Formats: sequence, C-alpha cells, structure tokens
Amino acid sequence: MRSPAELDDVRWSDLTHAYGPAEDVPELIRALYEDDEEAADEAVYELYGNIHHQGTIYQASAPAVPFLAHAVLHARRKREDLLMLLAVLADHSPDFVESPHWPGSDVAAVCAELCEVLPELLPCLGDPERGVRRAVLRTVAAVADLLPDELRALAVEQVDALYADDPVPAVRADALVVLNRFGRVLEPLDSPLPEVRLAAAQLAAERSGPPYSPELVEVFAEDGAEPDPGDDDYPWSDSVTQDRRLTGLLGREPDVALTVAARWIAAGDIGSRGSWLAGGIAEKWRDREREVLDLSLAALPHQDKPAALLRTIGHWIGHVPDPEADLRDTLHRYASADDETAEPALLALVNSRDPRALELVLERPTARLVEAAARHFPEAADRLIPVIRHELAAGATGNDGIALVQALAPFGTTAAVAARPELVDCLRTRRAAIVAARQLGSIGVRTPEITDLLLDATRSSDPSLRASAAVAHHRLTDDPAAALRTYEELLSSKGQTHWYLSGLEPLSSAAAPLLPLIEPLLEARYDWTRKAAAEAHHWITGSPDRAVPVLAGLVGPSPVGISALKALAATGRSPKELHPALRSYVSSPKRLLPDSPFSGKDHPDDELRTLSRMLLMIG
Repeated sequence: MRSPAELDDVRWSDLTHAYGPAEDVPELIRALYEDDEEAADEAVYELYGNIHHQGTIYQASAPAVPFLAHAVLHARRKREDLLMLLAVLADHSPDFVESPHWPGSDVAAVCAELCEVLPELLPCLGDPERGVRRAVLRTVAAVADLLPDELRALAVEQVDALYADDPVPAVRADALVVLNRFGRVLEPLDSPLPEVRLAAAQLAAERSGPPYSPELVEVFAEDGAEPDPGDDDYPWSDSVTQDRRLTGLLGREPDVALTVAARWIAAGDIGSRGSWLAGGIAEKWRDREREVLDLSLAALPHQDKPAALLRTIGHWIGHVPDPEADLRDTLHRYASADDETAEPALLALVNSRDPRALELVLERPTARLVEAAARHFPEAADRLIPVIRHELAAGATGNDGIALVQALAPFGTTAAVAARPELVDCLRTRRAAIVAARQLGSIGVRTPEITDLLLDATRSSDPSLRASAAVAHHRLTDDPAAALRTYEELLSSKGQTHWYLSGLEPLSSAAAPLLPLIEPLLEARYDWTRKAAAEAHHWITGSPDRAVPVLAGLVGPSPVGISALKALAATGRSPKELHPALRSYVSSPKRLLPDSPFSGKDHPDDELRTLSRMLLMIG
C-alpha cells in the first residue's frame, strides 16, 4: 500500500493509459482525499475512464493499485467506488493465466499488486456499510484464483463468517458466490433467506446448464420477482451483476424464461423485471413475439411509467399477423391519453394495423407517426399525402424531414408528383435533400427548375447528396454525363465508396465507363466495398458472373452478409455450396442477429431467414 506522499516516486509520464501519458493520475488520486465531494466524484469518474477504459487495462493501471488501496482505507467517502475499481481492474478469466499471454500482461500486473494489498483490505469485510462489504467481496473474488495458500485460507475464513452471520441477506448471498469462486461448492436451496436461495440456484444453474431442474426454476420464479432493496448490486469481476447474470441464464431456456417472467409479472412486475425478461426472449429467440406481447399486456397495469414497455410492444407487435383485440384496445386507450404515453402507444397501434390508429395520427401528426402510418395504411393516400405536404411545407428539418419524405414512398410516384413543390423546396433549402433528390428523380417529371437544382447539388460538399442528385438528374434527362463525372470523382477519392456505389442501379449500362474504377473494388479489403462493387458490376453489365462469387463469399449472419444475400437474390443465382449454411439460417430457433437502430424497419434476423428461404427456393 502506498500513500499520496509516494506518488511522485512513480514516473507516471513514462506510463500510458487510455488517453496517452498518465501524468494526470497523481492529481486524480490526491483529489480522492480532498474535502471537496464534487472533486472526489470527478476523480473517481476520470480514473474509471483512463486506467480502466471500457474494460481495457493499461501500463498505468497496476502502479495505481497500491495508491487506490490506500485511498480505500483513508479516503473513506469513496470506499465502495474504489473497491469496485480495484475489482474491475483485476477482471480476468481464470482460464487465461497461463503462458504465453498472462505473464507480463497489464492485467497480470494489476492482479499481482492487488494480491499484495489484499490483506490490508480484508478488514473492510467488517465495515458497517453494506455497500462496502458487497464491494470488497467482489474485490476478493476478482483474484480468488491467484491468492497464495495462507492468504487464501484467511480470505475464505472471513468470507465464510459473513456468509454465516451477516445481518444483510444480500451480503450473505454475495459471500456464497465468493465461496464458490474459492471452490467451496454450496447449494443451500433450502435457506430461509430468498436472496441466498436465489444465489444458490444461479450457481447451480451455471454448473448444470440447461435444461434447468424444476427445483431451480421454482426458486427463480419465487425468489427472483423482487430485487434486493438498495442500489449496490455491483457487477462482479466479469462486469455482470447478479441480476444480469440471472437474466442471461434464463435466456438460455426460453420456455423457462417466459414461465418465470409470467410469475414475476403476476407478482407485480417490480422493477419491470418480468416484462424486461420477456422482452429479452423475443430478442434472443425466434417466433416468441405473441407470447411476449401477451406478457407485456399483463405487465402494463403494473407500470408507473409505461412508456418504455409501450415502446417494446410497438417494436414487436408488427411481427404478429393478427394482434389480439385486447392488446389493441389497451393501446388505443393509452394512445388517446394526453400524456407521455400517447405517442409510443399510438406508434404501437399503428404498427398493429388497427384502423383506429389512422384517425389519431391525423389529429396529432408527427413525422415518425406519419411515416409509420404511410407504411401500414397505403390505402389512405388521399388523407396522408396532404398531411405530409403540409408538414414539409412548414419547414420540417433533420430526421423529421427525412421521415416525411420517405413517407411518400409507399404511395408510389403519384405521391411524389403531388408533393413536387415541397420536394423541390427541400432540395433548394437542403432539408432532407438526399431523399428529396431521390424522390424527384423517380417521378419522371422534368422541369428546368428541377434539373438545374439537381445539377447544382452535384457540386455539393456532401458526397452522398452529390451522388443522389447525379443519379436523379440522369433519370430525368437520360444524360449520364453529370452522373459519370460525379461518380468518377467520388470513386477516385478516398473514403467509403460503398456508400455511393449503392445508388448506381438506375444508371444500369450507362455507367459502363465507370467499370475500370469499380472492377478493382471487387477485391477491396473492406467487405462492404466488395459487396457494393459486386452489386454495381451486376447492374451495369447485366451479368452475374463476376458478382456471384464475391457475394457468396460475404454471405453470413451479419449486416453485410444480409446485404450480400439481397444482392444474390437479385442475380437469380443460388450457389449450391451456400445451401447448408442457408438451411441453418432458416432452421435456427435462436436469432442469429440482434436488432439495430440502423437496421431499418425489419428485424435483421427476420431478413436473414426470409432471404435464405428465397435463395433455397431458387435452388
């Protein structure tokens, strides 16, 4: 252990952390001892950010350990935070402590320093604050596999005493976890304390794996419904709290998870635990949306702030062909309210395709709601197009402007023709200009004003606008000169050329002069560039021969893999060597891809399965 007086004995400028030389570490450690609470809080925050940045350990991390340990004992206001910092700094897998990677590594140096100071930290196990006791238990657990025999025996003795006698059940449950880390396999499923029973069940489930025994499932359902009171459920050295660990374990067996979620919801959905667990199952497993929606409906009355759960419902309700009437009626009641729940409820109602949603959207149109309504109610063009035009004319900008222009697409070119004045203004004022240019290019209405504006936009400093405007100009004039000039400049410059290649389809064979720039990209290092080049090559030449091998090599459960599948489907080719993988994508009960805010309107995993089926049918 080292005091602040020794900080200058370390050559911090020769050591590095997440942001370069670690010269600021001494100042941050000294701030922990100050009377200024705000300065101490800021110091802890900065230390978490530089010597332990998003789980990464640095040269300066290990030298800081003995100083942090001293601060635990002498800067008492921050004991919990500092003990947890020591625990996460020492985060490692016991399986990775052998050569060649462990010796000499930064995390090995941290662990060695922590083992040295641990005897002086063990008295914190008797601290009057429950949070301190919980934090030091995690510090002990972080190096449980590395302690020498004598120190190990001392630590086990003191942790065992906490397990037997601590007045706080959550601390006793933590002590049970630490004893198991030391190899003391205990499974007190019959403990009178629910926290201890739950911890024991989790440990047993980790050892056994699924399928879980009925006894364990009953403990999860009965004892997991109500979280421990307090806000000190710190993560363990693997950065996962017990609560998150339990959710992860249950998520490995969807039937069990939904059964447990139903019990937790029936018990009041305290902390939204049941509805959160259920929503996670829809994200991890396929074809569970209806069950999750049923549980979400049951959980709604228990929510103090139901907006989050309504957003979850809105996310999944579109996956169900015929949502239950009870759920739609409930959404309608929330959507009709005059509070913060109205918009997420109305979006969910729109996604359910309930006709009552359209009337509510027309009463209070927002860009997001109008775009969703346009997708789900294309038959209402005569009512929605005027709203879209009005909102665009009112000056919608940013994402709202983009959403409104995109809302025209489901209605076909008729809507874009009707909204031509607003689209022209968007292009002129650079509001949602990229999507406006695309729409103007699609309508087939050529005027000097439009073509001049598009030609001017090809000289924009925004390369995406230049590309979109150039293609739109060609579609209206049949003159490829501006598009070829623009694309030659874009493809010859540095940057993510795949962003521009994806817009070349309307040029078709007119883009043939660009092939000398595109063909080398078929072997580009970046997978998205190869994919876009292959797709563009097919559009331009009309032949899939060069494109198919490139696209087939990219297929997989990833965003670029899905895009490659779409491009393959467009070629009409389905290489036989892909079929085993395609069948596995179709048959997997688990989702192979998570959702993403950038994935569009459909879940990426659903797209993967649909496209795989399509390619298998091509044969």
